Amino acid sequence: MALQKNKSLRNIYLADDDDDDRTLFVEALQEVDSTAVLTQAEDGKQLLEILHGDPDPLPEVIFLDINMPKIGGFECLAQIKQHTNLKKLPIIMLSTSSDPVTIDKALELGATVYAVKPSSFDGLKTLIKNVLQMDWISIQQNKKRTRLE
Repeated sequence: MALQKNKSLRNIYLADDDDDDRTLFVEALQEVDSTAVLTQAEDGKQLLEILHGDPDPLPEVIFLDINMPKIGGFECLAQIKQHTNLKKLPIIMLSTSSDPVTIDKALELGATVYAVKPSSFDGLKTLIKNVLQMDWISIQQNKKRTRLE
């Protein structure tokens, strides 16, 4: 889907190197919110290139896979959080891992939410729906970080 300038549409970004995971995400997002505009990146390097191109509008939320080639999710997250115009963007870290060390690292680096990748399509739709209903302003003001499974 192309990036559109219409600020009333929800702009969602997804960085994931797995083609199948991206396809499932597209389908789930379409069922949850068919008006959302999704910008996809195949890895952290491509996501950073898109973000450093000063997209207008900025994404409402970024779904960021942890294990990717070139620039992985942790490094990408750290770079986003160091950028003045990007550091307040809500970032949902996605991983198949529920290891507490991985979760703690993601949250310490500034992830807004850590989510274990759902094993079903309905689970993915529920995750996306829950994320899109979050009150980002309240979460940022309270510096609250959370984990979804």
